[in-house]
Amino acid sequence: MKRISVILLSLLLLASLLTACGSPTGLQDGYYTAQAAEFNFGWKEYITILVKGGRIISVEYNAENASGFIKSWDNAYMQTMLHSNGTYPNQYTRNYANQLLEGQSADGIDAITGATSSWGSFQKLAQAVLEQARQGDSSIVYVDTAH
Repeated sequence: MKRISVILLSLLLLASLLTACGSPTGLQDGYYTAQAAEFNFGWKEYITILVKGGRIISVEYNAENASGFIKSWDNAYMQTMLHSNGTYPNQYTRNYANQLLEGQSADGIDAITGATSSWGSFQKLAQAVLEQARQGDSSIVYVDTAH
């Protein structure tokens, strides 16, 4: 009887250890990308995440033009947007990406004044990329981000 109790206890411990190794978020390890299906004012936004150990460990959110130039690198655009909106792409893209990384979810991401259109796109892209990560599908998903 003692031997059976020890075996059962060992099996329960093993089962709890194996359960703890699973991803509580349901995210599968890998790189995942969601991209806007269409250009909006000359830019196509995207999110790429890296999931490791079932957690998001890296988030890149940005936009590129038809030639592949990254929006956050466009100094002229930055100056124009900063003076008219009070923010600029290199600021709000990092803010939104950081909120996704810290929260590990698309829920509860706060909009930044002056970048609410990008916030709406970010919400749609974040939900799509997280769904890709849950499915373990590393193909690029194209999202209608029109508002």
